[in-house]
Amino acid sequence: MADIIHSGPWKLSGYNVEVLIKRSIFDDLINHLPKREITLISGPRQAGKTTLMDLLREHVEAQGGHAVTFNLDIEEDRKFFDTQENLLRKIRLEIGQDRGYVFIDEIQRKENAGLFLKGLYDMNLPYKWIVSGSGSLELKEKIHESLTGRKRLFELSTLNFIEFINHRTAYRYERNLKEFFAVEMPRADLLLEEYLVFGGYPRLVLEQTLNEKRRIISELYQSYLERDIAYLLGVQKTERFTALARLMASQIGQLASISEIANTLNLNTATVNHYLWYMEKTYVLQRITPFFRNVRKELTKTPVFYFHDLGFRNYALGSFGAPARPSHEGFLFQNFLLNVLRQKTVDMPAQIHHWRTADKAEVDFVLDKNTEVVPIEIKHRRLKTPEATRSFQNFISVYRPRKAYILHLGGSMHSTIQSTQVRLLNWSDFLFEEI
Repeated sequence: MADIIHSGPWKLSGYNVEVLIKRSIFDDLINHLPKREITLISGPRQAGKTTLMDLLREHVEAQGGHAVTFNLDIEEDRKFFDTQENLLRKIRLEIGQDRGYVFIDEIQRKENAGLFLKGLYDMNLPYKWIVSGSGSLELKEKIHESLTGRKRLFELSTLNFIEFINHRTAYRYERNLKEFFAVEMPRADLLLEEYLVFGGYPRLVLEQTLNEKRRIISELYQSYLERDIAYLLGVQKTERFTALARLMASQIGQLASISEIANTLNLNTATVNHYLWYMEKTYVLQRITPFFRNVRKELTKTPVFYFHDLGFRNYALGSFGAPARPSHEGFLFQNFLLNVLRQKTVDMPAQIHHWRTADKAEVDFVLDKNTEVVPIEIKHRRLKTPEATRSFQNFISVYRPRKAYILHLGGSMHSTIQSTQVRLLNWSDFLFEEI
């Protein structure tokens, strides 16, 4: 079963179909329902968490189970969360005292939610708890820590590219997607361009007109500022935060000097670090730290930032709905492939870094798998022959990785540098590569 968002008849790819957006995380959630652990779903606002909760409840009830749902954005539901006993009385009234499923949405609205849930879990009740909330600090930090050993965290992002492209092609090629890319590459390139411009928020993907897309992203962005940032920071005026978001959107993939950012925005470095930290915890920014072994020759402190969702990035920059500037195209492509790489490593004990030296040699990404490192270079152009930059060759010379990747817009090729097997892959081939 998959996460399906219904929105009535819609024309996609030349076919009138009912709109369905399937989420790859859904099967994992279904498989976790029999587990006693709390199922904890976190992610950015409007990524589809409530839809997942509704579909999970539908699945439970279709199997003959009993379920009750609470949404802490609804005042009528909040009154039951004054005490654990009040909540349990309501649950017993609705589904009895036998095995049942309790769904709680927007849990971050509950003060000390982690301790509240911990107490309920430790009572050994016959209820399975499925809990979700936006990616706020209350959910990711306090709740996460309070429930150590009592929960499994599932992070729901906006639509990844495979979810997006399956939807855009009406699921005709869902089971043969790799062949679709091989046969329909020009069409896939156009879909990639659309994804780089609009990102993967479900409401934006479902909307057809540019004006409506702009209205929706504006609403999402304002909701983020008012309901997450103003709430978490305890401030109403978010102009400086917005200015920082715009600045970060303009320099994805570039070394981020905190002191230079602070000077540009007339803020102190502590405030900049504080704001950046919040942007990371609320699924806006991702920080990529340097890879190093030689502290004398390699940069060890300066991070690089990317965005979780490219539509959100484009709106923050003021360019939503417009083709990327030529100077930004390569970095957007780089950000896109970082997100692909993150999806590949979500269950892997590995870290993603960038590599820079004092002599300005650089590699876009280094996947550190503990037992080996894998350098990955991104080229937003079509390579006709196997070629590698001097920086890439320098990294290979120093670290002697078993394999390496160069991802580009052209065809796939192979090369060898010293003893390292270098795979030059078209970006679409990397979607299916086992790294």
